[in-house]
Amino acid sequence: MFRLQGSKVLAVEMTGDAVKAKNGSMVAYDGQMAFKKLSGGGEGIRGMVTRRLTGEQMTVMEVRGQGMCWFADRASEISLVGLRGETLYVESSNLLATDGGLRTGTQFTGLRGATQGNGLFTTTVEGTGQAAIMSDGPAVLLRVTPQYPLTVDPGAYVAHQGNLRQSFQSGVTFRTLLGEGGGEAFQIRFEGDGVVYVQPSERNTIAGDV
Repeated sequence: MFRLQGSKVLAVEMTGDAVKAKNGSMVAYDGQMAFKKLSGGGEGIRGMVTRRLTGEQMTVMEVRGQGMCWFADRASEISLVGLRGETLYVESSNLLATDGGLRTGTQFTGLRGATQGNGLFTTTVEGTGQAAIMSDGPAVLLRVTPQYPLTVDPGAYVAHQGNLRQSFQSGVTFRTLLGEGGGEAFQIRFEGDGVVYVQPSERNTIAGDV
C-alpha cells in the first residue's frame, strides 16, 4: 500500500510483498526487510541492453519484507499513479517506486528521448498496481482530448498515460516566441485521449538552453 507522508515522502506498507524503487531512495524503515540491487531499469536482458545503448542509467533496488518503508529523493514532490492494466510512460529520472508486480521496460518514442540526451527510449510501467513519480515542484495533471491536443515543453514533461499519440514540432520554441531565445529546439505534441504530467520547472536538456 502506497501513501504520501507529506508531499515529498512515500510511505509503503509491506506485508511480505515487494516494491521496486530507485536505488538509494529509501530514507527509513521499520520491521524486517531484505534488499536486493537490480541491474538496469527494464525487465530482462533486452531492458538492460537498451538502457546501456541509450545511456539511461536507472539503478533499481527491490525491497521485500514486513513493516514500513519510507522513500524520498532530493526533496522532490511525489505523485501516486494507480494503474489498472494500463501503461504509464515516464522519464526514467522521474520514477521513484513501483509495486513489485508491475512490469518495467523501455519503449522507442523517437526524438523525445533527447530531452535528457538519453537516446530514443522512455521507461514504461505496465500492469495493475501503484507507481510513484517525482517532479521538481508539484506535478500538474493536464487532460488531452480529441478536441484539445496538448503541446508540452520537453524540459517540463514528466509522464503520460492513456490512448495518446506523440509527435514533435521542431523549430518552434516557447522562449523564442517570447523574444527570449535559447528555448527548446522542439516541442512534444500529444493527441488522443489521456493525461500528461508536467512539472513547474524545466530540467536541463540538450535540445536547447533553458
